Amino acid sequence: MTRHFDLGGDLRISRMGFGAMRLPVSTLGGPANDRGTGIKILQRAVELGVDHIDTAAFYYYEGGPAANEMIRAALAPYPPGLVVATKVGPYRGPGDPYPSGQLPASELRAEVERNLTELGLDRLDLVYLRPGGLEAPSDEPVGERFAVLAGLREEGLIRHLGLSHVSPAQLEEARGIAPVAAVQNRFDVTRSRDAELLASCEREHIAYAPYFPLGGFGIPDDARVNAIAARHGATVPQVLLAGLLALSPVMLAIPGTGSPAHLEENLAAADLTLAPEDLAALKR
Repeated sequence: MTRHFDLGGDLRISRMGFGAMRLPVSTLGGPANDRGTGIKILQRAVELGVDHIDTAAFYYYEGGPAANEMIRAALAPYPPGLVVATKVGPYRGPGDPYPSGQLPASELRAEVERNLTELGLDRLDLVYLRPGGLEAPSDEPVGERFAVLAGLREEGLIRHLGLSHVSPAQLEEARGIAPVAAVQNRFDVTRSRDAELLASCEREHIAYAPYFPLGGFGIPDDARVNAIAARHGATVPQVLLAGLLALSPVMLAIPGTGSPAHLEENLAAADLTLAPEDLAALKR
């Protein structure tokens, strides 16, 4: 299994990355996580070889820490080769624990500039447009808003473009406007597969970096995964992550955590080799 992926054809990254969503807060209702611990987690992640960090300006605890600020405090000036990806589109207002709406096309430039400022960057490596919330992706048009990001890419503020929480039709609409380097949909090995869209990503060498790779709101209690973990002397999260990486060469894993111990556990999954019978069981 290859350990790396060429994002957009020109950014070589490890297929095991880190998601920053859980740095400020581990659950939607709080309490806030410790900022100093989050900074140490980020620094340790890079020490262990992470070169792809996924974040967003709306990853923050109101009145407390924010993911972008912690990333800048921990890692700037950024080491060569570190790729920082972010997402724009969702609107999070005062008092909202999670985004409750969508920004119009006219406000996307300001959101990109907000990420640039918070992260202390002149250019963002990868920016996802995320339409919709946690409900199933729809086929609502994304062209107008994606075209704004494509324009910012032409200006040099963005290196590569991505889409998050989208349908195959939305991916094709966006690809008619500008190249798409990555897709980020909900996916884990215990859920039904996003087969059509994943197949498109494989054909076009588009990265597929699922959010909630460990199941989302709680680790799944899945008999198949539990049995594989027991056979290998591994943890369930490690099997979930190793299963993702084995499933497709375009798959990236971006597990997040607010725990230093869980960070080490998650990253060790890159060294877990599943047997053919394990993979067959996960695909049932």
